[in-house]
Formats: sequence, structure tokens, C-alpha cells
Amino acid sequence: MSQRTVGIFLFNEVEVLDFAGPFEVFSLTTLPQTDEKPFNVKTISENGKAISARNRLVVTPDFSFANHPSLDILIIPGGFGAEEIEIHNSKAINWMKEQGSKVEIVTSVCTGALLLAKAGLLDGRKATTHWMDVDRLEREFPSVMVQRNVKFVDEGSIITSGGISAGINMSFHLISRLHGKEVAEQTAKRMEYEIVL
Repeated sequence: MSQRTVGIFLFNEVEVLDFAGPFEVFSLTTLPQTDEKPFNVKTISENGKAISARNRLVVTPDFSFANHPSLDILIIPGGFGAEEIEIHNSKAINWMKEQGSKVEIVTSVCTGALLLAKAGLLDGRKATTHWMDVDRLEREFPSVMVQRNVKFVDEGSIITSGGISAGINMSFHLISRLHGKEVAEQTAKRMEYEIVL
């Protein structure tokens, strides 16, 4: 089995559960027949230095834009830092655009969708975000087909999810897609999380 490398983008004022939820899901996933871990989860910030997430949780990432390994799955979380800071950071937007052409699957949680839209990765695609921000996504990025009242939208190589805890639902969906329903359900049971696949 070849392990997929999952990269999670971290930045100042990122919403904690946006990145910690998917981090937990992918890190805990184990294949029942072999006990192998199908995902190698790494965190990445622009310069590799510690970031201050929402409510002052300090997190030290594994890598920077310059030195991270090749990724298979990219997760872009949201929060105030996404919608008000990183959306104006051309270096971060360009990095996402570049990764979008390299990785197998790009995902977003909450207002991370605004960053993917800014990078042009959602043009002509269906997408969703936090319910408080769907109007902004639709207004600022008219080429995106905004979906309301859904936990996530799977467009093949790009998956967007709604607010905060919806990133956990999206992560289980992706595990089910890649490794089967049984693996997703087993991981959810371990986390005592109720999923509907």
C-alpha cells in the first residue's frame, strides 16, 4: 500500500477545529486487514514558524512552503485568518494554485473555500462554505456555483465543506471514497463520531 501524504495549511487566526478535525480523522485512520496507516499527515505554514490559531492556540507546523514534501491531498482550513488575512496574501494564494495542479485532491473547510476561489480553483465548479459566508462566496466569485445547506460538495479533485465541524464529515467522506465505507466507519467509531455515508 502506498501512503498518501496529507498537507494541512496553517496560518494565524485559523479556526482550530477546521484543521484539528481533519488532522485527527486522517491520523487515526487504519486499514483493518493490515493495521497500516494509509495517510501521513503534515502541517505547513508559509514560513514554517509557529502560528497563533483562533483563541490563541499556538501550533508549530512541520514544514514551510519551501521545504514540504510532495502532497497527495491538500486541506485548506478557514476562519478569520482565511477570510480577512490570507485572502490578501498573494504568496499563499499562488502556493495553493501551484499545489492545485500537482495534488490528487484539494479540500477546504469553512471559509477556506474563499482562498480556493481566489486561487481560481473553484471556477466553474460547485462549492460550499460556512453558512454565514455563502453569500460572500457567491458575490465575490460569480463563476463558482455556490451550494447551500450541505455539509460538503465533492467535485472529484476538489471537495469543499461547510463550517467548522463539517470538515470532519468531509474527511470521513473522503476516506470512504478512497478506502471504503468500512474503514471510514471504523475510524468514526474509534472517535465516537456519528457519520452518515
